[in-house]
Amino acid sequence: MGMHGGGMWSYIHSSEEKPKITWQLLRRVMAYAKPYQNQIIGMLVLILINTGLHLLTPLVIRDLIDQTIPQKNISRLIFLASALLLIPAFGGLIVIMQRRLNAIIGEGVIFDLRVGLFSRLQQMSLRFFTTTKVGELISRLNNDVVGAQNAISNTIVSIITNIVQTVAVLAVMFTLEWHLTLISIIILPLFFVAARKMGGRLRDIARNGMEANAKMNAMLNETLNIGGALLVKLFGQAVDETNRFESRAKKVRDIGIQRAVTGVVFFMIIGLLSAVGTSFIYGIGGYLVIKDVFTIGTIVAFGSYLTSLYSALQNLANAPVEFATSIVSFERVFEIIDLPREIQEAPDPVILERAKGSICFEDVSFRYESRRELELSEVKRFGKMEKVTAVLSDYTKDETQTESTELSRDEEWILEHISFTVNPGELVALVGPSGAGKTTMTYLVPRLYDTTSGTIRIDGRDIRDYQLDSLMKQIGMVTQESYLFHDTIRTNLLYAKPNATEDELFDAAKAAHIDTFIRHLPDGFDTIVGERGYRLSGGEKQRIALARVILKDPRILILDEATSHLDSESEALIQQALDQIMKERTSIVIAHRLSTILAADQILVVDQGKIVEQGNHESLLKINGLYASLYHTQFKPANS
Repeated sequence: MGMHGGGMWSYIHSSEEKPKITWQLLRRVMAYAKPYQNQIIGMLVLILINTGLHLLTPLVIRDLIDQTIPQKNISRLIFLASALLLIPAFGGLIVIMQRRLNAIIGEGVIFDLRVGLFSRLQQMSLRFFTTTKVGELISRLNNDVVGAQNAISNTIVSIITNIVQTVAVLAVMFTLEWHLTLISIIILPLFFVAARKMGGRLRDIARNGMEANAKMNAMLNETLNIGGALLVKLFGQAVDETNRFESRAKKVRDIGIQRAVTGVVFFMIIGLLSAVGTSFIYGIGGYLVIKDVFTIGTIVAFGSYLTSLYSALQNLANAPVEFATSIVSFERVFEIIDLPREIQEAPDPVILERAKGSICFEDVSFRYESRRELELSEVKRFGKMEKVTAVLSDYTKDETQTESTELSRDEEWILEHISFTVNPGELVALVGPSGAGKTTMTYLVPRLYDTTSGTIRIDGRDIRDYQLDSLMKQIGMVTQESYLFHDTIRTNLLYAKPNATEDELFDAAKAAHIDTFIRHLPDGFDTIVGERGYRLSGGEKQRIALARVILKDPRILILDEATSHLDSESEALIQQALDQIMKERTSIVIAHRLSTILAADQILVVDQGKIVEQGNHESLLKINGLYASLYHTQFKPANS
């Protein structure tokens, strides 16, 4: 479904995937126009004024040819010639005002859609992000949002403009000469037949273009971030990645060419139909002028009106195609907005003001069940050639590999019948082989996932009763691979407490034993850390992450203390920081140090999703079971 490293992408297309424009969908689309109804009304007024101005010019020309010039009326000639200058000048001002209102509407709709989409994505569970490509989401936030606003700011306005223009021009034409008017509208059905035939083709090409762009964006996002770029270089895959990108960019290019050519063919057909009507009018009209049925000025004015009429009809014929194309974009936007929230908040949630810190797992079981309703549709997603084994735990190297495999086995239980209690201020150490489910247990506490069965309680209340934000504020998580934004150290720290003072920042840095390092940087707290903190060493990133959690001041601390990639000095500094941060806090630690295990109030030995042993260091050694085996093979040698 999303991420795989293969070169070829299959393209999934369904003939049933054409947008069905229903009243319900239209009402929903128009809801985005409602906040801009005043601007839309203003545009309609300007459209009426502009249409009236366009009707004046042929009448002025008719008067010049039939009356003013033959009568050699100089004063009238000057007046009408001036009118031919003033009419387009005034019309130009109207167009500027109309364009400004149009931009306000269009950019406003883009803003509303983007904020709505981003807000919705912030509510999605971790599961959604493990099965969806970031590049695909960015494509919908950019390309599809812009395409969607086109329905409101351009297509609908264009339809109204051309309907007004068509009605007005036909009314004047009937007033001038009703016989010629009837002749000119005989070919109208041909416009709509052509539009119907070509419209479906253009719509399908537009959809293909969106999907090809989304594929290309997804690859850019994967390979141009620092992690992807590093991986490409380490494995010498630059040429292969360039070839992969070339194939996807080629698809975008070919669809763009196809779309351009098909569009030109469509407008050429419409142009030929217009030429047929014009030919009839000048042929028959010319004959009637020769027979003195009406004047030369009338046929010249009629020709001008005919051009306006066919132009409006051409736009009207194309409008359903453009609207349908825009609806495709709206559908892709609505698909995300309509995704159900997997982690639901209680109807009347309890705000967790200041947790005491007791945690209780009651017969908790968990598995990564497939939730198709939480995924973007296959047709609109990229070629689904293989299943993604998304990674939730990127903490210890072995556990990452194993738990990523667990995620691909949707129906297997990751945790089974887990029960234990942690009293406020206690330290619990989780110990076990890689892939035992330790990371998954820690992810359930802040509701990054919900239990499949069983209950987790904090301070005696089911965590599902708490308001999500208030629950998150009481829990601090420190992972092995701490994520830092491509910004300053200050910004990364303030993420935990936006209103923190300079003294609070310094105190947090000091508690994390990173203050000396920061002081020696050229820009101090205002030093840019690089994307994901790649300018910093592992130990420096870890200590900044610890300072961030200290600034948050949570009552419950969850951390993976793996330090296999750190030097001894960094490990010692982090150990000192951890000793301080865990004081008077309830802590659940995926333990990798003997010192942490010895300090733990209780040790939970986890294997294959179950707690197989529980107790303190001495009691577990006496059992001579899995813990004793792990102690002799992992902990004791490293600390002897």
